[in-house]
Amino acid sequence: MNLNLAQPASVRRDPLPALIALVCFAAIGAALVSQHVFDMQPCPWCVLQRLVFALIGIAGLAAWAANALALRRVALALVLPLSLAGMAAALWQHFVAAASSSCNLTLADKILAQLGLDASLPEIFQPRASCADAATNLLGVPYEFWSLALFVLLGVAAAFGLRRALR
Repeated sequence: MNLNLAQPASVRRDPLPALIALVCFAAIGAALVSQHVFDMQPCPWCVLQRLVFALIGIAGLAAWAANALALRRVALALVLPLSLAGMAAALWQHFVAAASSSCNLTLADKILAQLGLDASLPEIFQPRASCADAATNLLGVPYEFWSLALFVLLGVAAAFGLRRALR
């Protein structure tokens, strides 16, 4: 039985998926600092975007760690629909949910409740404000637009990484 866990010489680690993961986890960290240090409480759509960042980060780590090229491609390909989901959540938050005084029992609430993350990891995934109350600007730009821009960049980076992995 060969238990050699060393990386085969033919596998070269692409740093792009690791960078994707790092950016995602940094975004979650920034959101947690905003929440716990600056008292910017998240709405359900904010928290859903955190979840999408976490999933993209995990996919990025999986793509970076994968020895098999096919697994790397699958993990990078998974980032594309996740980044689109994040973009949709950010846009919905800004144009629909923030205009409502209550965003209780929306799709975001239902997803978080079904997954149980709001109960198991409340300091990270528990919504604590309505969408209207959570509307915040950072440097004059709505917080969700920063998130939207990051999802766009992550999608572009994943597409670029996937293109390289397919060559």
